[in-house]
Amino acid sequence: MVSNIQRASLHDGPGLRTTIFLKGCNLSCAWCHNPETIDFAPEHLLYPEKCINCGKCDEGCFSGARVLCGRNMTAEDVVKETLLDKDYYQKEGGITISGGEPLCQMDFTIDVLKLAKENGINTAIETNLYSQFKKIERILPFTDIVMADLKIFDSDKHKEYTKSDNRLILENLLKLSKTDIPLIVRTPLIQGINDSIDEISDITIFLSTFNNLLYYEFLPYHALGLSKNIKDNKQDRFYPPDKEQLELLTVTAKRNIENIYISNVKSEVKINAQTIAI
Repeated sequence: MVSNIQRASLHDGPGLRTTIFLKGCNLSCAWCHNPETIDFAPEHLLYPEKCINCGKCDEGCFSGARVLCGRNMTAEDVVKETLLDKDYYQKEGGITISGGEPLCQMDFTIDVLKLAKENGINTAIETNLYSQFKKIERILPFTDIVMADLKIFDSDKHKEYTKSDNRLILENLLKLSKTDIPLIVRTPLIQGINDSIDEISDITIFLSTFNNLLYYEFLPYHALGLSKNIKDNKQDRFYPPDKEQLELLTVTAKRNIENIYISNVKSEVKINAQTIAI
């Protein structure tokens, strides 16, 4: 069940990528910017501002005010569409399977990754790692990059905002750190929830011994999820940290990890004696 295939993506891994968004997720993050991918079933996205009051909803919406999100596709269909962009991927680009949560459609995800590799395409997955590691291991032979979220280090707070604690996620990250699969770990930054120095310090200390960590990435919150009108989407409004706090968090992270990215752009903040003393 595919939600969307986004071509020419610059924010889902290195290089130019085609991102395949799957429906269905096993977490329920309060700030989710893809709420239409939480449920496994097809559902309608509503855009009232596009409605022309034609009265022909049952025949299909011609103005784009009511769009069905979710379609059944085969792995062959998906890879066929991504091959249209293969010439643009060059050395770093490729496909990224996202969601939702790709591990919730395990067999399909493996089939897509395997077919992509057979066609010479670099592969990546974006995952919350909330799954048994024996399942994750099935994906690794066909995955060039794992992009994993570590949203909150404190387990109780993680459960409060995602409906699940993070113990399994931390265990899986440790297990992944002992593989040779390049790893990118990302934290969506939410003002007042996980944008504290202590939180980012705990995360980056935890990650600092990972030999396969390509970089650690901040994803400042954006309100895209609020604009997606679907049934029962009752999100609260959150905010990203301000510029000053983001700079402070970047300095905090760089004390433990050299390569820090912000929304897929490498941070050029330098650590010196003055910033170390902050």
